[in-house]
Amino acid sequence: MVKKRYGFMLSMVLAAGTLLSACGGSDTTSGDGEKKDDKFKVAMVTDTGGIDDQSFNQSAWEGLKEFGKENGLEEKKGYNYLQSDNQSEYRPNLNNAIRQGYDLVFGIGFLMTEDIKKVAEQQKDGQFALVDSVVELDNVASITFKEHQGSFLVGLVAGLQTKTNKIGFIGGVESALIKKFENGFKAGVLTANPNAEIFPQYAGDFNDAAKGTAIASTLYGKGADIIYHAAGGTGAGVFTEAINRKKNGEDVWVIGVDRDQFAEGVYDKANNKSVTLTSMVKRVDTAVFQVSKQTKEGNFPGGEIIEFGLEEEGVGIAPTKDNVSEDALKMVDEYKEKIIAGEIEVPKTDEEFTSFGK
Repeated sequence: MVKKRYGFMLSMVLAAGTLLSACGGSDTTSGDGEKKDDKFKVAMVTDTGGIDDQSFNQSAWEGLKEFGKENGLEEKKGYNYLQSDNQSEYRPNLNNAIRQGYDLVFGIGFLMTEDIKKVAEQQKDGQFALVDSVVELDNVASITFKEHQGSFLVGLVAGLQTKTNKIGFIGGVESALIKKFENGFKAGVLTANPNAEIFPQYAGDFNDAAKGTAIASTLYGKGADIIYHAAGGTGAGVFTEAINRKKNGEDVWVIGVDRDQFAEGVYDKANNKSVTLTSMVKRVDTAVFQVSKQTKEGNFPGGEIIEFGLEEEGVGIAPTKDNVSEDALKMVDEYKEKIIAGEIEVPKTDEEFTSFGK
């Protein structure tokens, strides 16, 4: 049975990292007094998006780099990444990381679930962490997020600020994970604007910008003036289409995902104008930092599910709010408190969405 617990608050994680750095030494001691090896090494295996995808993988890499910086580790020796250009490279990369002597290996993304399970079963002395899925093994820490909660908040913004009452959603690969984004978003939109029409569509790929552009063109063509994407690198094409339309005078917007994607939507550098309405921020960087820190200290959370939601500051909306109205921000704050208090249960699945609000 996998044990389940919730992530620490972001401020606690960052404070702990600062304290660790200030101690001046790289030797660590676990809670039972056992002194750990001061040559701790940690690596991550990317999915096909890579560390410059302006989204999920990049956030994970930023967290790993911050951990390395805080602990005096040298890039490529103390911490590193192994790039996966296609899914067939997941398993070889995971095995290579263990052979290279990394004490902790992250698998970034739910598409790696079966591969990390197989490798962890074979490499029983290895320590693994999987982001966005669960593997019930004692040598795997499973990191999950309440993406539906953060998506609900950006849905509120979209519902209040649409001028056409038509809103799009573009997902990468249709799956239980991305359905959390879709259903939470739709619930937020309709809570703020019951008259809104929502067009969801899936690309079947997390790394096809051209397909993202094509789908965005279709949805904007149907009258949508806001599109929320949860599509990784495919989402880059959504920004391309929105920027082109904005330059031609159309009033269209994109809601980014995973990290603040304001920069991806900039169409007027001189005036710092962006088609990014806001972004649903998912703190993969925080999760990677936290689990790395725990493992280095001898407290590897193997066999546990570590879950990050609104209460743990693991999801939310981007701090860049220039394009978000005061009314929308007020509604976001109001509903954030209701969700944390348990007054609202945000839907994750199609079935839950169908019954939402009834």
